[in-house]
Amino acid sequence: VAAVVSRVPGAADVAVEPTAGLPYLRIVLNRTALARHGIDARTVLDAVAAIGGKEVGQVFEGQRRFPMQVRFPASVREDVDRLKRIAIADPGGRQIPLDHLAELKFEDGPAQINRDAIRRRAVVTCNVRGRDLAGFVAAAQKAVDEQAKLPTGYSVAWGGQFKNLQEASKRLAVAVPVALLLIFVLLHSTFGSTRLAALIFLNVPMAASGGIYALALRGMDFSISAGVGFIALFGVAVLN
Repeated sequence: VAAVVSRVPGAADVAVEPTAGLPYLRIVLNRTALARHGIDARTVLDAVAAIGGKEVGQVFEGQRRFPMQVRFPASVREDVDRLKRIAIADPGGRQIPLDHLAELKFEDGPAQINRDAIRRRAVVTCNVRGRDLAGFVAAAQKAVDEQAKLPTGYSVAWGGQFKNLQEASKRLAVAVPVALLLIFVLLHSTFGSTRLAALIFLNVPMAASGGIYALALRGMDFSISAGVGFIALFGVAVLN
């Protein structure tokens, strides 16, 4: 997705939220070895859990409760060779090293897992330069739909300033017609004439053409702030 978006004209500073790259110690049980020594898998897993800390009881101080944990010291946790020599007792009391019962290996895993509405989320961010935001997102959406084949269960949501733009546009779609209607009603109530109200109301499209020309002269795209400015412009033009 980041590669596709970076090729859309106007995309800048495309970045992917880092989610991987953290080393994990993975311990995979050898079921054959466990059966040969007669050791239950839970016994080994309990010993493995003590690497990070395993709760074995509680301590009471009046009404307060504190968990009691068993945990290997840092000198053992940070040394793979010493972890391999952790002794697991078999039913006969013999001490079997952990690496005889399981495979210990380091793997890359997630550095963080972010969620949104209970679902896992990965974020691709970018800035937009040299074109309007809505036009860029429309082009980016089309490019992602056509070129980025997502696995089953994956979906794309467009947020940030674009989401704010969509919400504000919906409000403007209501506010602008209401503002124009109120202007006409006030003119009609002032002069008591539909013809005079309509004649003065013709200043609105003239003022709008001037506003559009001013935006083009400055090389600015139409935005929410510009839309609010047009509402104020209509009122001033009619008032004059």
